[in-house]
Parts: sequence; C-alpha cells; structure tokens
Amino acid sequence: MKNYLVRRNNPISLFDEAFDDFFKPAFFNLDNSVMKTDVKEDDKGYTLEIEMPGYNKEDIAINLEDGYVSVSARKAEKEEDKNHKYIRKERSVSCSRSYYVGDIEEKDVKAKFENGVLTLTFPKEKEKLPEKRTIAIE
Repeated sequence: MKNYLVRRNNPISLFDEAFDDFFKPAFFNLDNSVMKTDVKEDDKGYTLEIEMPGYNKEDIAINLEDGYVSVSARKAEKEEDKNHKYIRKERSVSCSRSYYVGDIEEKDVKAKFENGVLTLTFPKEKEKLPEKRTIAIE
C-alpha cells in the first residue's frame, strides 16, 4: 500500500500504471525477473553472472553467433498427474537472452554452472590496428 500511495502522487506514473497490464500478454512475464545478469570487467576480459535458479546444466544451451552469445534454457515438462487437473501451470518455463561480446572465438568463451548461477568468461575484443598502406605517386 505504501508503494501505491507514493506512486499515486506522480500523475505520469499513475497514467502509465493504469495501462501497464492492459498491453502485457497474460502468458508472458515481461518484468525482466528471469535471467538477471551481473557484468564484471577486469584487465583480461569480462565475466557474466546469470541467475538461473531451478534449471539444471542439461537444460541450458549457449550459442555464439555474429558477435552475440545467446543463452537459452528450457525446463522439460513433467508427466501429467493423472489424479489432478491443473488450472494453471507456470513452472514449465523457457527463456533466452543475448549479449553482445564482439568478435571472439568459441574456444575463448568459458562457461560454468554452479548453484543456479551460470558464469561466462571471455576476453576483451582485440583492437584492430589500421593497416599502413603506401600510395604510389604517378
């Protein structure tokens, strides 16, 4: 209730809030609560720490294409319970997210999954030095 009262004093927020749920499809979770990511930088490269609670290592796929690392996860559906009828199922979930990493090779990306956190490490993109060219004089 406190958050509602604080937001209510801001007319722009009240207007936005009124239409937030109208434009969201009911079956999508668009609040970025899935795959929250921390990005760290050091002298050698970058580290992405991606929260993926509830997933197993086998549920996760990592792809590198055109300078982007794409991480996707899909939970396998469990067999239907014959004794109960589901009214709503939210735990069979798939998600994906892409991160721009530049022009790096697959062998340079290291991945580790531990305690629901996927850690990706990769080197910084090497700067391409301009080639020196000599122009012939006619």
